[in-house]
Amino acid sequence: MSTLGIHHVTAISGDPQRTLDFWGGVLGMRLVKRTVNFDDPGTYHFYFGDGLGRPGTIVTFFPWGREARAGRQGAGQVAVFSLSVPPASMGFWIQRLIANNVAHSALARRFDEQVLALRDPDGLAVELVGHEGALARPAWEGGLVAGEHSVRGVHGVTLWEEDGAETVRLLEETLGFRSAGEEGGVRRLETGEGGPGATVDVRAVPGFWRGKDGAGAVHHVAWRMHDDEAELALRERLAARGVHATEQLDRQYFRSVYFREPGGVLFELATDAPGFTYDEPAEALGESLKLPPWLEADRARLERALPEIHMPGAGLREALLSSPIPDETRDHT
Repeated sequence: MSTLGIHHVTAISGDPQRTLDFWGGVLGMRLVKRTVNFDDPGTYHFYFGDGLGRPGTIVTFFPWGREARAGRQGAGQVAVFSLSVPPASMGFWIQRLIANNVAHSALARRFDEQVLALRDPDGLAVELVGHEGALARPAWEGGLVAGEHSVRGVHGVTLWEEDGAETVRLLEETLGFRSAGEEGGVRRLETGEGGPGATVDVRAVPGFWRGKDGAGAVHHVAWRMHDDEAELALRERLAARGVHATEQLDRQYFRSVYFREPGGVLFELATDAPGFTYDEPAEALGESLKLPPWLEADRARLERALPEIHMPGAGLREALLSSPIPDETRDHT
């Protein structure tokens, strides 16, 4: 059974409020779930997505706090990930980034797509990609960005690898990806129907330093699985290939299996169901702290320990702290 595309991308950030202000405010994505890191309950886990948090639209963050150590973009890592926006909205996004003092590059083209590279307040490398396929994805009409210009989900991820050949082989032979071209030393693969949400770029960066977890780094990428049966079948295929994968874990809104691909990037398989309306109605997504049953007994303690936050809105621009694009990584973005 093959993957259906990207389910979500999870990154590490610093200050929780600044994360909300940027991703929910400047980029206008909906906060679809406010919970905690199930493996580290003293840390928030924020999920941003479209109006319902559909698989493929989700970007999540572990905000480690203002004193979080900085991560490092490098080999063995999802070094960059991109978000889909309508092609006609690229001008709007350039103006919005300028207005909010967000560091960004000039508009470029790659694989016949418009690409606008930027950095979030923690230095995370992100791209906005204008692609006609974005128009087929639902717009979020209730955010701080008008629906016609809204982010339409994750477009793709870029893996930096010391070599990349074994990674490509795993993607093609086990996860069901296929070649979709090569440009500038970057190999593009796609799965499912291809297009936005179903592409991965593999870039060989021999001799480059290893990536390091911390604020401004991607923690892992999750691939969509239709259901438990498909996920467990793929887990068996990984085992037959000699890849160690975890047991299936209950993440409340999906069920997950984790493993590292040959280059060291942490991959996750995540089921489409049950979704983010599992424990709160669609109209109230993200409004309150949700905990899994096994942490409810500790709710009072956790709520006291977690930093106070509020939804993005007034005073947003003043709250933003942007990072410049470092010279040593500019050419790799």
